[in-house]
Amino acid sequence: MREVYEAKNLARVIGYMRSKAQETEINPEIILLLHQMLIGGINDDISGRFRKPGEYVRVGTYIAPAPELVEKMINEIIIKYTSDLSEYFLDKIAKFHLEFETIHPFCDGNGRIGRVLICFQLQRLGFPMVIIRDRDKKEYYKSFDEYREQKNTKQMEKVVSLALIESLHKRITYLKGEQIITLSAFTKNNKLSATAMTNAARRQNIPAFREKGVWKISESFIYNPRKKNI
Repeated sequence: MREVYEAKNLARVIGYMRSKAQETEINPEIILLLHQMLIGGINDDISGRFRKPGEYVRVGTYIAPAPELVEKMINEIIIKYTSDLSEYFLDKIAKFHLEFETIHPFCDGNGRIGRVLICFQLQRLGFPMVIIRDRDKKEYYKSFDEYREQKNTKQMEKVVSLALIESLHKRITYLKGEQIITLSAFTKNNKLSATAMTNAARRQNIPAFREKGVWKISESFIYNPRKKNI
């Protein structure tokens, strides 16, 4: 039942973001509303509110800041994000996500709401939503260790950038009305190396994208192994 509620709630959140993301900048009220929409019906006692005194959370060996500090820290990262008009937008989004997850402001759903906020921020800038897929989670989780230990944001910047490029490849391919086939079929038809093509897709060196976990690409794409093909 939890999975059913999660799927329904996520659909509501996506619909809300598509209609409202352009209307307002990210703020604490939006974060709380999205969390309530995401967790409502699953755990109503904690949905739509930050951690209260006495509610501590731990992720592995990492212990999040005390609940008394959460609201202040959330306000600080929002001000920093919205007031910085010079930094590259993907770098800003990646850093905000790292800081948000380091604060871990909720009792449950921090990862999901954090990834929802990435999509909200991208939608507000006119970009499509992205998916951080299970197969990419190893690099994704590694980025938190690098940030907490070394303040290194590069790994998360890479994760978000690749996810956005893949999302753009999918939308552009469909908008062009091109015939779409699986990457494995494309590889076989053009007598290419399956390993090389899969690696190129993961690095987004070719305009491939995933649907239900299966890599796909335009049938008319011309692959040149000597250069990046995007």
